[in-house]
Amino acid sequence: MNIKTIIVAASIAIAAVAVPAAAKPAPVYTGTFSNLALSGYDPVAYFTQGKPVKGLKQFTTRYNGADWQFASAADLAAFKANPAKYAPQYGGHCAWAVSQGYTASGDPQVWKIVGDKLYVNYNAEVGEKWSKSIPDFIKSGNANWAKMSAK
Repeated sequence: MNIKTIIVAASIAIAAVAVPAAAKPAPVYTGTFSNLALSGYDPVAYFTQGKPVKGLKQFTTRYNGADWQFASAADLAAFKANPAKYAPQYGGHCAWAVSQGYTASGDPQVWKIVGDKLYVNYNAEVGEKWSKSIPDFIKSGNANWAKMSAK
């Protein structure tokens, strides 16, 4: 393989990776092999119990193209009455990543409620980074998410 072939191949590889970053993100992060929002955790429980609680299959609803599970019929009813109140911001994508202009998976174990809104982050290390300047990251995240989700 000559240098010209290597450069062309590398350019194609770089372009292939860059295209998905510019594409409109899924409205709700569900992972590659699942359609479960928040990996099956109950979004209402973060507000009512102050911790992540796994949902149950019998308490499932569909919202924004994803399946959401709940720990109880009461949580399911609360979510159905006002899904925007309980659904994580940025569709459950990592809040710090969105603040930086891209998306990454959100870990339902790394979360924070700020201003009565649920945010999740990629991992504990990223969550710590996000915690250092939450108001600024929310401001830039909101602006970026509006642009990303409008594409």
